[in-house]
Amino acid sequence: MKEVDFETKLESAKEILQKLNNPEITLNDSIKLYKEGKSKLLEATNLLEKVKLEYEEYQDKEEH
Repeated sequence: MKEVDFETKLESAKEILQKLNNPEITLNDSIKLYKEGKSKLLEATNLLEKVKLEYEEYQDKEEH
């Protein structure tokens, strides 16, 4: 399974937000989309944290 990048996950979350802003959306669909969007944002945050740690480790190696 190919890992989806940060930008793709963030864009997906933005698309979900647009769908949630539709006044015609049903309550059931809005709950599903909310959960999906929250999951995408969490995945994006986790990817960002992973990259941040890798960068910090690289910086530490460069300083020593």
